This record gives sequence, structure tokens and C-alpha cells, in this order.
Amino acid sequence: MKFFLFVFCLLAANFSAGQSLRIIFTGDIMLDDTPGQVIAQGRDPFTHVAEILKDADFRIGNLECPIATVGAPMESKIYSFRAHPRVLPFLEQHIDAVSVANNHTGDYGKAAFMETLAQLDSKGILHFGGGANASSAHKPLWINRNGIKIAVLGYNEFKPRSFEAGAMSPGSAWSEDSHVVSDIRAARRAGADVIIPFMHWGWERETTPSERQTKLAKKMIDAGADIVVGSHPHVVQGAEIYKGKPIIYSLGNFVFDSFTTPVTTLGWILHLTLDKKGVAAWHTRAVQMDPEGLPYLIGGAITPCAARGDKIVPTCSNPLIQGNSPVGADDTPSALMNVSR
Repeated sequence: MKFFLFVFCLLAANFSAGQSLRIIFTGDIMLDDTPGQVIAQGRDPFTHVAEILKDADFRIGNLECPIATVGAPMESKIYSFRAHPRVLPFLEQHIDAVSVANNHTGDYGKAAFMETLAQLDSKGILHFGGGANASSAHKPLWINRNGIKIAVLGYNEFKPRSFEAGAMSPGSAWSEDSHVVSDIRAARRAGADVIIPFMHWGWERETTPSERQTKLAKKMIDAGADIVVGSHPHVVQGAEIYKGKPIIYSLGNFVFDSFTTPVTTLGWILHLTLDKKGVAAWHTRAVQMDPEGLPYLIGGAITPCAARGDKIVPTCSNPLIQGNSPVGADDTPSALMNVSR
């Protein structure tokens, strides 16, 4: 087992200024229901992980709800979400960009979806995986920093497909294999040093990836992706290394209420160290949601990590902490069984 406080500080020391970039990915962020009530009370749902989120040059999450004032919920859906625009200052403070490619982005219709994009734009929160039409939905989020050009692509493949963007209609980017491969190759031709597909996929509450996920992940890496990151199942799903490139199948939940089991209240924060060659090192840190759906770091948890050149996925330990876990959390290394592949 590796202890990331030593290993990753040592790795970071080998990167001179301007040669690397640190990016964080989080799992699903849903700011309606109880998290929305927390915000209405003037409380910050990210407060217990704020210092962790600061420890990056750029932070990306999956926005699992529209942020709008218009629209009506879909009658055919069991769960429909819509957050009030008052959530935006809290999101802006902690997250730099969000994917809108998911199965809740269209819960209140296309007008609410387009208002969401406008609301995000008003706060300077970047977004990808969706747009006014299919062409804009498939455009990557470009991050140009420290001499590194990164393309992040977002795709959804969980119903309803009516949320998909059309040639002249708004929506999210659908995960059609040929389109995904084409987008990855186009990003490389456009000069991307690093390409990261951020997928919304897999079966809910399944702690291992499906055959569909594993095959598509490898197909994306074969096409030129440097790492594949996933969300949607509401549980973490482990990680593997394919042709030297990491695949983190699901980061689970990040800010999300109404989940009560140990596996559904667990999520990972993914820390990446990138250079012009791709992913130099990465590690995950376990967080647990409290009954309000707010994340806390789990001290001592054992989670996947790796560095360039690793053939299999080793493990790292979260730092041991005091007083930062929700009531009922087991704050010991055995609190989280590693589920790496």
C-alpha cells in the first residue's frame, strides 16, 4: 500500500513550475432537495471538503440537476430535480466547470436546460457535454494552463434519450461509440496534449462496471484518450490500468441526499497530476455523505491510486483526521474496502 502524502509529494517535486497541472474531478452534484434547503439557509454544502477542493488548479464535477426557474417536471420520471439559482455562488466558489451530460439535465425541459447554461455562464462556471445543438454539445471543454492543452469531453448514455441534443435542438451529448471516437480523434488533431472523456454510464448501485463500460473505456483509450472518468451509478466502481492509461469507472456521489446505505453514501474525489505526456500520477480520496447529502473526508480510508508506469492499480490512504466525519462514520482505514480491479 502506498501513502499518498509521501508518494505524491515526491512525485510533485519532480515537476518544475509550468510543467504540470493538478485537476480534481468529483462525482454527482445535486443541489435540489436537502442540499438546496441547506443553501437556502445560507450554509455551504461544500464546507467540509472546501480545503481539499482548493488543492487543485482546476475543479470539475457532474451537475446532476438543472439550475433554473422555468419548466415543469417530466411526468414519466420518478425523480426530477431543479435547483434554484441561489445555489450558483456556492458552486462558483468550489467548482470551475461542470458536465451537463447526464440523465437529470433535462428534468424540467429544454427551456430550463438552456436557462441552466445561461445561469452557469453568468457566474463564469464553464460547462461541457451539452449545448444548444449537437455540434456544441460535442465540443470539448478546453483547459490551457501551464503550457498544457487539455480537452475534456462529456457524454451521457442513460435514459431518457429525449435529453439528447439534436441537429437544431438543445440537450446533452449522447454516448454513441462512433461519435465518441470521432470527438477524441478530433481533439487530438486540434492539439490536445491530454484528452479526458467524462462519462455518465453504468447501472445504478452496481459496484462493478458492466461489460459495456469496460469495452467502451478501452475503445476510448485505443482512440487516443489519456484517462477515462465516470459517474452515474451512485456508487464507486473501482479502477484499472489499460495500456498504461487509468480508467476510474465511477466516482459515486459527491453532494446528493436520499441515500442511506454505506455504498451509496460513499464517493471519491479524483486528483490528477497532468503533464504534456498525459497522466503523471493520480489518487482518489474517499468522502462520505451525511444525512443532508453533504460530503466529509473519510480519514484513513484505502482507495485506488497510481503513477505513470504502474501496471496494476495500487492503493493509497486518506490522511487520518479528527472531527471531520459525519455522525456514524467509521474513521479507520478498514472503513473502506478497496474495490480496484
